[in-house]
Amino acid sequence: MSQDAGTAAPAGHETEGVRRRDFINIAAVSAAGVGGIATLVPLISQMAPSADVRAESSTEIDISAIAPGQAIKAVFRKQPVFIRNLTPAEIAAAEAVDVSSLRDPQSLKDRTKEGKKNWLITMGVCTHLGCVPLGSGEGEVKGDFGGYYCPCHGSTYDTAARIRKGPAPKNLEVPEYAFSSDTIVKIG
Repeated sequence: MSQDAGTAAPAGHETEGVRRRDFINIAAVSAAGVGGIATLVPLISQMAPSADVRAESSTEIDISAIAPGQAIKAVFRKQPVFIRNLTPAEIAAAEAVDVSSLRDPQSLKDRTKEGKKNWLITMGVCTHLGCVPLGSGEGEVKGDFGGYYCPCHGSTYDTAARIRKGPAPKNLEVPEYAFSSDTIVKIG
């Protein structure tokens, strides 16, 4: 018993040792945490989109030169976009279609902005296999319904870019867009 008593540390010294050990543990965990954060910050920040990608997140297009009945192709996020100025006859033809008879039922009102139903803006990518339909350029085939025609597999869209015939399962997609003014549209 005298040997055990001789090797035992005094009571005050024992609590001091625990405190040092706690301090060393806290310091080591803190250093590891700071090192982990210092490693993660650049790793996470490099996953953010680059400046050129952020620049392509939206695009503004001047539509003042598009006459009624004409359409143009633009580029949005490296994909074609069709912007069409519908004539009153094309609007009437699109509104005369029984929406319930369509494969992907949408009215012209669903696909255009209120007060701007003559402006139809859609992605220029066929919903079947991603080909670019014809119909936006001068003299291009517009198909049986006067809208767009996909030459890859024969999908035909009407003047409201709704699928009417062929293998495409859905209408041409309408991207998010807003009119900045009467002549400028911002897509994205």
